Amino acid sequence: MTALLIAGTDTDVGKTYVTIALAAYWQNYRSNKSNNAHPLLSIFKLLLTGTGDFEQYNRLFADISSIEFTVPLRFETPVAPPIAAEKEGKIIELGKIWQEVSTAQKKSDLMLLESLGGLGSPVTNELIVGNIASDWRLPTILVVPVKLGAIANTVANVALARSLKIDLKGIILNCTHAEAMAGIEDLAPTNLIQSLTQVPILGTLPYIEDPSNSEMLRKIVANWDVELIFPKRKVAF
Repeated sequence: MTALLIAGTDTDVGKTYVTIALAAYWQNYRSNKSNNAHPLLSIFKLLLTGTGDFEQYNRLFADISSIEFTVPLRFETPVAPPIAAEKEGKIIELGKIWQEVSTAQKKSDLMLLESLGGLGSPVTNELIVGNIASDWRLPTILVVPVKLGAIANTVANVALARSLKIDLKGIILNCTHAEAMAGIEDLAPTNLIQSLTQVPILGTLPYIEDPSNSEMLRKIVANWDVELIFPKRKVAF
């Protein structure tokens, strides 16, 4: 199977929408090339604090039998996981999460793992998202919101990824609001970001009022560098 971690430069950068777009594309195009009668796509949220993502995925994919969504650990408090765990008297068992990832990847043709926050966001008191990506050998794409500060945040996250030897496939620019597309050349210029990071920008997700429009999402992702996003080689865990 192929696994891909969707990480971001920060929280609220649109990782969920990028994951939904990739799922919509794969479901239509890549699944048609699978030898399995019912290819399975696993969407995996490593940890969830607060609400929103689960409801969004469930609303879009609940009726599609070939897509499975898993959240191994949820917290009601919308703060960093180690803080939420302390407030709610819970323990973050990474071993349990890893077991669920392993189980899902064995039966899936593709696994999309959505991270929390940025690569530097804490998962436990000792580990950050970047450590998980590195230790679990997860090919990763970085979602960058088109806004002021995007260049610096991208450079910092790429530097962190490089220091942890993360297999960073590339960057997706995400227009999180309607005005972002018009300002992309000022706020997140492709040539400058690629020059500073030496990481390819794989595509841009324009602002979409209706993220449930699967046909539109498929067409958008079809214009991305999908061969880098969905490598033909298998990922061994």
